[in-house]
Amino acid sequence: MLLLGLLLLTALAGARLLWNKWKYRSLHLPPLAPGFLHLLQPDLPIYLLGLTQKLGPVYRLRLGLQDVVVLNSKRTIEEALIRRWVDFAGRPQMPSYKLVSQPYQDLSLGDYSLLWKAHKKLTRSALLLGIRNSMEPLVEQLTQEFCERMRAQAGTPVAIQKEFSFLTCSIICCLTFGDKVKEDTLVHAFHDCVQDLMKSWEHWFIQVLDIVPFLRFFPNPGLRRLKQALENRDRIVEKQLRQHKDSMVAGQWRDMTDYMLQGMGKPRAEKGHGRLLEGHVHMSVVDLFIGGTETTATTLSWAVAFLLHHPEIQQRLQEELDCELGPGASGSRVPLKDPARLPLLTATIAEVLRLRPVVPLALPHRTTRHSSILGYDIPEGTVVIPNLQGAHLDDTVWEQPHEFRPDRFLVPGTRPRVLAFGCGARVCLGEPLARLELFVVLARLLHAFTLLPPTGPLPSLRPRSHCGINLTMQPFQVRLGPRGAVAPGLSQHQ
Repeated sequence: MLLLGLLLLTALAGARLLWNKWKYRSLHLPPLAPGFLHLLQPDLPIYLLGLTQKLGPVYRLRLGLQDVVVLNSKRTIEEALIRRWVDFAGRPQMPSYKLVSQPYQDLSLGDYSLLWKAHKKLTRSALLLGIRNSMEPLVEQLTQEFCERMRAQAGTPVAIQKEFSFLTCSIICCLTFGDKVKEDTLVHAFHDCVQDLMKSWEHWFIQVLDIVPFLRFFPNPGLRRLKQALENRDRIVEKQLRQHKDSMVAGQWRDMTDYMLQGMGKPRAEKGHGRLLEGHVHMSVVDLFIGGTETTATTLSWAVAFLLHHPEIQQRLQEELDCELGPGASGSRVPLKDPARLPLLTATIAEVLRLRPVVPLALPHRTTRHSSILGYDIPEGTVVIPNLQGAHLDDTVWEQPHEFRPDRFLVPGTRPRVLAFGCGARVCLGEPLARLELFVVLARLLHAFTLLPPTGPLPSLRPRSHCGINLTMQPFQVRLGPRGAVAPGLSQHQ
């Protein structure tokens, strides 16, 4: 199937190239990179950044049957997504997106429209207003419980990525469905569902459909597995929605689902956008789980890996935490309202997000009308890829950009914006929650434990060569040494 697809792709790409040359003959388009198999390159964000040496920060390349525009600098990304946000707010409707979103478009993958704006407003309100009084206490509580579980494994190698994954899934479960879901059964069901769905969606059997759509008519075991994962996803979410509708009290909400179910029927300020239905709440829940579990867990894992390589930074962080929270694993509250009281921790999180933005190429945008970037014409309907990781490694903005140096964010007046969560109309809705989790979990973890490498080499800081949407890392283990108490057979200085 792959060989047939490549042969057909070559023929169609040639025909498409000739058509585009004629169609856009009068426009000043960005330069075109040669070739059309760019997706096969390992470390794709770094490869795309390398092309800027010859082509500049804005260029086109062929991905399958279409040309896409790649933005590789902070300046070009902000020009497109902030200053010209209306022009670049669309989302291409690729086969895999349509499959994952059926029958209602979700927020991450949905195209720009008035209905999409209303959907976004409802979900954002649920996150920032519906649970504003419970978010911080819940994250604190579940993180404390997480640290107690880790204390029971002190001194033994821990697969910390899996532990972070379950923690972030537990947080999303409780915020979305209420305290009643603290039972491990439901959390495990959602966790396994997200894992299976992401693994299925990122398989090359599915990714190739977005490049050569007609291959969906050929036998595809990956497509069958994805459909099964989607059916399981919808079954779990629908059950929770039914239970909420049966027990809901009008005018009161226990969690985000209650808030969204009661808010979907309220009149909106903008007319003509259509009506929000229960299916939109369904897809908001899906977005919260897909976008709010593995992404945050992966960022936490990268932070641990970097600190294992830089024990001097870890020691300074612990000194800062001891000064602010008191020595040892005390019960002092993390200063959530004033993160400036923990400046090094805030800077370390920013540096991890800069070096390892978990979605390094964001999700592709689509121009809603003719626009321009740096004087180049960008026609309506163009697919645009913001290379966030490339922008974070721009040596015209960042000094020694490949080095892990949290102190760069401690210098007053020299703090460029980190784009890890995107920007503009498509900025990640879960950014406030993700930043809260990163701050609380790392503060509690480093206050209670010293991160120690297991026997053998340190974890690799290189991402997996051929990753999907997320910038994943090689699995690794860490030993957690309780601070102020040494586990049997474990030295704090090992």
